[in-house]
Amino acid sequence: MKSNPLRFALIGAGAVAAHHVRALRQTQYADILAVHRRDKKAGEEFARQFDLEFRVSMDSVLQDPDINVVDIVVPSGLHADLGIQAANAGKHVIVEKPIDVNLEKADALIEACQKNGVTLGVISQYRFSDPMLSVYKAIADGELGELIQGDAYIKWYRSPEYYQSGAWRGTPELDGGGPFINQGIHFIDLLLSVMGPVNWVTAKTRTAVHDINVEDHGMAMLEFTNGAYGIIQASTATFPGLPARLDIHGTKGTIAVEGENLALYHVMGKDPITDQDKSAGGASSPMAIDVTPFVREFTDIVEAIQTKRNPRVDGVQARRALELILAIYESSKTGKSIKLAGS
Repeated sequence: MKSNPLRFALIGAGAVAAHHVRALRQTQYADILAVHRRDKKAGEEFARQFDLEFRVSMDSVLQDPDINVVDIVVPSGLHADLGIQAANAGKHVIVEKPIDVNLEKADALIEACQKNGVTLGVISQYRFSDPMLSVYKAIADGELGELIQGDAYIKWYRSPEYYQSGAWRGTPELDGGGPFINQGIHFIDLLLSVMGPVNWVTAKTRTAVHDINVEDHGMAMLEFTNGAYGIIQASTATFPGLPARLDIHGTKGTIAVEGENLALYHVMGKDPITDQDKSAGGASSPMAIDVTPFVREFTDIVEAIQTKRNPRVDGVQARRALELILAIYESSKTGKSIKLAGS
């Protein structure tokens, strides 16, 4: 046991849950004690694999005074429902991205955490990667000048077996949509964290390859409130899958992040910098993810709880990406440009 740790319980034991366990075990002042999953057999196997206590019900977690934080890694459409239960029980709440698939439910989760005086953190670990830390510093230092263009390209591939591996995958009710809200939300969140709010969006999406009821391919054109433009492309149909890419252009230079690499850092008056040594970050496999950014985000959340400040990615921050993605879907459905309410 670590000195005065926060004690965590995991709700859900799917693919990304293993990354959470490994990251929490590298996070100072965090102890992960237990896991609950509705599928008892799968939950017990996960608990044995990671030497955790298996809890047979959500209530057994929420009623345990030894549990301080509930980490929710279930299908996206259940995030707010379970998070509200945890907040009402006085537990701090962490949910995987997206915060939920519905803005009203996301708002209800944010309100429940505020009402109960508990912290809400949403996992957006790419904000804590080395390349993104370089991006944020360069912009804070004014090295790019005025931002004029910001683009996110998430041209990934998922096999038919991926969508068949869980009944919730590729469903509007529990997955919320396809690559925009699932795979693409990470780099969409990064785009917003750099470029700021979006004013207008125009989008087209389609189901090109997979037998699913949501999109697997699409693009959007953006106008940011600062006057800059942007493009988002998101896909799980582009075989074999390319590293996700974030391009930020200013009047004095360009920074590009590709996968887990700083692909280009070129500003006026300095030699260009590139780094191509790390992984593609899940381009073709959902498990090809570096755990280090998770550790950094969990560390930020733990410190936020201890010092009673907001985490870097709180509910309000996470809501912005969801609002944009839902506007992308609405634009594609209606054939109209959508003005975002928060702009």
